[in-house]
Amino acid sequence: MPARPLIFRNLRWSAWGGSEEGLEHVDVRPADGGLTISGVVIGRQDGTEFGLHYRLKVDSSWRIRAVHLQTTSGRVLDLESNGQGSWIENGKPQPALQGCIDVDIQATPLTNTLPIRRLEWEAGQAVDIRLCYITIPDLTVSPGDQRYTALRPGSLYRFESLGSDFTADLPVDEDSFVLDYPGLFKRLR
Repeated sequence: MPARPLIFRNLRWSAWGGSEEGLEHVDVRPADGGLTISGVVIGRQDGTEFGLHYRLKVDSSWRIRAVHLQTTSGRVLDLESNGQGSWIENGKPQPALQGCIDVDIQATPLTNTLPIRRLEWEAGQAVDIRLCYITIPDLTVSPGDQRYTALRPGSLYRFESLGSDFTADLPVDEDSFVLDYPGLFKRLR
């Protein structure tokens, strides 16, 4: 079943609690046959406070075409993709990122929606993906490997980082946006 088209959405998450603090606001807007997703995050990562603005341009197939991140301390990262796995970072080709389709921005659950929304799912199906992992607040980009498993397609997915033992079961709403990311983020309703 094809995914339903999106109209304008506002989303907000807070940090789960514990020693980390944070708040995020995201606007998702149809644009140029795809989407423009803009978010603002204020938080703390490993004891370092940060402010981050990001903007993603996504095509109609939910493939990343452009990423812009800027921290309040002045760091900037611009990525461009052909949607097929070739990347340019701040104007320079990045062969190390070859084959990456999605991005995962460390400070937000928003980017988990990209592969969930892009792929068609059957119950129990697992898909390994290669992506650009962006750390915050330093805006370092490196290739990463993750696995998503459709526990209940359209409502619950298991996320696994293949480079570590990190796993989380992610409930999503009707548009595949993460509701709660246990231990990390809670959706504000």
